[in-house]
Amino acid sequence: MPYAETRISERVRERRWRAEQIAPYLFVAPFVILFLIFGAYPLAKSFLLSLYITNGPRDVVFVGLDNFRYMFSDPNFWKAVRNTAVFTFWSIVLQIPAGLGLALLLNSPWMRGRNLFRLAFFSPNLVGGVFVGVLFSVLFVPQYGLINRGLHALFGIPLDTRWLADPALVMPALVMTSLWMSVGFHMVYILAGLQSIEKDLYEAALLDGANSWQQFWHVTLPGLRHVLIFLLLISTIGSFQLFELPWVMLGRGPGPDASGLTIVMYLYLNGYVAGDLGYASAVGWTLALGLLVVSLVQLRLTGAWKPRAS
Repeated sequence: MPYAETRISERVRERRWRAEQIAPYLFVAPFVILFLIFGAYPLAKSFLLSLYITNGPRDVVFVGLDNFRYMFSDPNFWKAVRNTAVFTFWSIVLQIPAGLGLALLLNSPWMRGRNLFRLAFFSPNLVGGVFVGVLFSVLFVPQYGLINRGLHALFGIPLDTRWLADPALVMPALVMTSLWMSVGFHMVYILAGLQSIEKDLYEAALLDGANSWQQFWHVTLPGLRHVLIFLLLISTIGSFQLFELPWVMLGRGPGPDASGLTIVMYLYLNGYVAGDLGYASAVGWTLALGLLVVSLVQLRLTGAWKPRAS
C-alpha cells in the first residue's frame, strides 16, 4: 500500500506540474489566435497585395515594387503629403497650447462651474468626424454661416467668403474644425497631468521666491513633460490619418485644386474609387512606415527615447 500511494502521489504531482507548465500558454492562446487572424495575417496579406496591380478581387498582376515607384513619382501623392504635413503642423501648434491653456484655466480653484466647462469643451470629441464635418459645412456657408457672420462682426471679413471653395482657405477651415473637435481631448489629458503634480513643489518654489511664470516654467511644464510628449505623438498620428473632415466638408472629394487632398484620401480614391487595392496597400504601408519614422524622431528629439549605451 505505501508503494501504491507513493506512485499515485507522484502521478498527481506530475499532472499538476504539467498543468502549471501548460496553463500560461492556454491563457495566452486566445490573444495569439486572434492576433494571427485579425492582425498578422491582414498585415502580411496587405504587404503582398502592395506588390500587385488589382482590378477587383481576381484580376491581379504582379508588378513588384512598381507601385512604390509610381507613387513616389506621382505629383498628387506629394501634394497629399504636403497638405497632410501642413495640417499636422498647425494642428499640433494650435491644439496642444490651446489644450494647455484651457487645462490651466479649468484647474484654477477660483474658477466656478469648472466641471460644466470641462464637459462642454470635451463633448465635441465624443461625436464623430462625419457629424462635425456636416456641422461645419453649414457653419462655413457664405452669407449665412455663423463663422462668416462672427468674423465679419469682429474683423470685417466679407460675408461671402467661400472657405470651402477657395484653395487658400480650405486648409485653415480644416484646421479650425479640427481644433474645435480635438482641443477638449488635449485639455482632459493635460488636466489629469496637472492634478498629478505634487503641491509641495509649488509651495517650495513659492518659498524660494518664484513668481507665477517661474512656477509654470520650472514646475508645471516639467511635470507635464510625459503627457505633452504623449499628446505630441498621438496628435501627429491622428493628423496624418485625416480623412473624414475633408471628405465630408469638401463634398466627397479633394476640394478645389486638390487643396484638401490628404494621404488617406489619396489611398481611398485609388483603392476604393479607382479599384486598385494593390496600389492602396502600397500607400498604406508607406504611410505606416513614415509615421513610425516620424514618431521615432519625435521621441528622440524630446528625449523620451534614449538608445542604450553599448
